[in-house]
Amino acid sequence: MAEAGERLGQLLMKAGVITEGQLNDAVEVHRATDSPLGRVLVELGYATQGSILAVMAQQIGIPYVDFAERKPDPAAVAIVPKELATRYVLMPVGFDEQNRLLVAMADPQNVLALDDLRIITGYEIRPAISTKDDILSVIEDAYTVAEHVQTDDWGGVEELISDDLSELSEVTADAPIVKLVNFIIAKAVADRASDIHIEPQERDLRIRYRIDGVLHEMMHSPKSTQSAILSRFKVMADMDIAETRKPQDGHCALTISGHKLDFRVSTLPTVYGERVVLRILRKDSILLKLSDLGFLPTALERFESSFRKPYGAILVTGPTGSGKSTSLYAAINVLNEPHRHIITAEDPVEYRLPGVNQIQTNAKAGLTFGTALRSFLRCSPDVILVGEIRDQETAKIAIESALTGHLVLSTLHTNDAAGAVTRLVEMGVEPFLVSSALDCVLGQRLARRLCSDCKEEYVPIKQVLLDAGYNPDNLPDKLWRPKGCKKCGGTGYRGRMGVHEVLLMSEEISRLAVEDATAEEVKKVAIMQGMMTLREDGLEKCRLGQTSIEEITRVIV
Repeated sequence: MAEAGERLGQLLMKAGVITEGQLNDAVEVHRATDSPLGRVLVELGYATQGSILAVMAQQIGIPYVDFAERKPDPAAVAIVPKELATRYVLMPVGFDEQNRLLVAMADPQNVLALDDLRIITGYEIRPAISTKDDILSVIEDAYTVAEHVQTDDWGGVEELISDDLSELSEVTADAPIVKLVNFIIAKAVADRASDIHIEPQERDLRIRYRIDGVLHEMMHSPKSTQSAILSRFKVMADMDIAETRKPQDGHCALTISGHKLDFRVSTLPTVYGERVVLRILRKDSILLKLSDLGFLPTALERFESSFRKPYGAILVTGPTGSGKSTSLYAAINVLNEPHRHIITAEDPVEYRLPGVNQIQTNAKAGLTFGTALRSFLRCSPDVILVGEIRDQETAKIAIESALTGHLVLSTLHTNDAAGAVTRLVEMGVEPFLVSSALDCVLGQRLARRLCSDCKEEYVPIKQVLLDAGYNPDNLPDKLWRPKGCKKCGGTGYRGRMGVHEVLLMSEEISRLAVEDATAEEVKKVAIMQGMMTLREDGLEKCRLGQTSIEEITRVIV
């Protein structure tokens, strides 16, 4: 026994896990107490259980799985019952090149467990080894997520699938597919994803999550499951599963961990099959206060001074997915008081706001933003929110409404705040109307927030700071950068915040609007009058340790 232990010690030393001195210390304790050498090394703090197992696994020719580095594939988890995983202390990890199921086990020589896995899953099993504690912890995490999805709102699959698709309906209603879809959705919610992308590839099905605005590849599912998985998502969203040649849109509601969530579902035919995107709508995101959106005190003061006025037009600009609607909702939450009549026109109405009259536009029925706005003016509103100014008609009515004593809030697609002034003129609104009605333009982007648990401080190189855009007379002596930990999924970032520029209309800028000046000329005057640009705002947030220079460079050109 002692010889076996000492052989293990030699192997660990050869692998660089322990030093010769540490081995000698451990062997002395091992001989004196007759305690296994592996346990002695762990108790002395010379090695971890995982590092010892990794060396042992290499010797016996089976893989070692470190769950800190490798996450279980949800497609593998879905086909192994939790009871079986708990009973035998094992965790399905994924599929290898030969399409065998890779399973991490505390005892990879347990023949009964391997036989049961083979029978239940229908796959050949490739055993791997991992520590008992790690496996039990991962079982709890992986299976708990999937159990928290309630499918009461989904309806019966059989009722929605026509008879000529009976074969597909059997596959779609099959328990492993339902479990896998449950898992994909629940894991996305647990990981704070905003979108789920189900993308057919040539040889498999790729699943990606958009977390904090960046896509992350989460898993690949075998090509043989593609039809069933895509059909399951289409059934949930009440789409026609027989129609695969044209795009479709749908909607579903699920209860996850006691919270009701809405999902917007879209399909798009591609050369390898239909691509599905689920957008997760979290109702709590519209209850945010303006102070939660990442405004610097000066920018917040400038923005608030504008929307607290009784009339005028306020525009929020930025590309798709830059948080424009969230900023407008946060402003509406401040204005939403019993003495104000607030009415909105949106396409679509994604979030329900209590106490606010929300209208869903419908182009087919003739209810566009323009016609909705005309009707609003007959309803004596105090505050009007228009989801987006897309055309000349909407722009003109919105600006005229602001001139007739209404507070109008809307969004516009421009690259920066100054561009909104010239964009309205280009859309056909008279320059003098723009100069009279427009009160404030908020330009914004969304940047990832550094993880507060693992961000690391460093001393930046002067040239890097100058290239980023810092003032040479006011360079920061320290900044922070992402590192990565378990809480942030190894990315170094957790959550997002806004980066803003607030342009307030003044006499000079109004004059420039009437004179048909360029966006660059408007921007120069706005900066002279105290506007902090998007990049300056972002760099200040780097100085405060909220984000990194790399992130600001990524989101702001």
